[in-house]
Amino acid sequence: MNLMNGIKGNRFAVFGRAGMDMFADPVGVKSEDAVTFRADLGGSSANICAGLVKLGSASALVTSVSDDAVGRFCLNRLKDYGVDTAYIRSVGGEARTSLAVYESCIENFQNVIYRNGAADFQVTEDDMDAVDYSAFSALITAGTVFASEPSRSATFRAFENARKAGLPVIFDIDYRPYSWPSPQVASDVLSRAGAESDLIVGNDEEFGFMAGGIERGLDKARELAAEGRMVVYKMGQEGAITLVDGQEIRTGIYPVTAVKPNGAGDSFLAGFLASLASGHHLGDAVLRGSACASITVSKPGCAGAMPTTAELEAFLASHPGPSE
Repeated sequence: MNLMNGIKGNRFAVFGRAGMDMFADPVGVKSEDAVTFRADLGGSSANICAGLVKLGSASALVTSVSDDAVGRFCLNRLKDYGVDTAYIRSVGGEARTSLAVYESCIENFQNVIYRNGAADFQVTEDDMDAVDYSAFSALITAGTVFASEPSRSATFRAFENARKAGLPVIFDIDYRPYSWPSPQVASDVLSRAGAESDLIVGNDEEFGFMAGGIERGLDKARELAAEGRMVVYKMGQEGAITLVDGQEIRTGIYPVTAVKPNGAGDSFLAGFLASLASGHHLGDAVLRGSACASITVSKPGCAGAMPTTAELEAFLASHPGPSE
């Protein structure tokens, strides 16, 4: 199955972490000054899953969570959003589900993440072999899964299994330095993951990191695309460049008043893939992904801030843009 057919199959197995988000309430209050926090689902891969389902796609999360109240909270919220949790294993011992504490403000934004002994790093090759790959049309992974063992080897096993099942691999670089033992290890492993993927999505800093310098990031993206992959090279306020089949498609963004910076990348990927799956042309799908990102940063939270199809269409109908 080629990449576009896999995306249009609209059934995604997503590998990576789920976590709990706690964000200060109301908007504008700093975490250290907050009296009230709201809680919801978080974690990049879980956010992607929720975003996909809200836009009409089917998604299943493959991960581990801690066998405690926080892990069960994440499972319950995933189910509430309509995400398939059949491939999530609860693990005991000292492993803990990730916790992110942040606020809804842009100036001096703080996102304090607790990932010591992260439960999602405990997925194994056996977990990956237990997935029914025939039930899906494409595999998605965020780069965080490669930061530690056993999840690193396990996810590369999932890549092998997906290839055998004929599924394309979609890779969101999602480089988080705090998760990795060293930049060199991260560069080597993420480069390997990129080489084994059919679609790679990342920002200019992430591609620059893989290339050894941000000034070489676009060259790295072009190199990967020249080898037959689709690459989406995101540039923040300057929009994105989508590289495929020798083309470079430049698209802008939808300006909004943001209340926080996080969640944009997860929402972009969900919107981009769901739009391709529903028949939109490539450039339009990138713009719809950008609109999803703008909607998400304009609201508190992450998974809960991601738009439904109706909300996305209403935004596109009423919002000027995109920027060039």
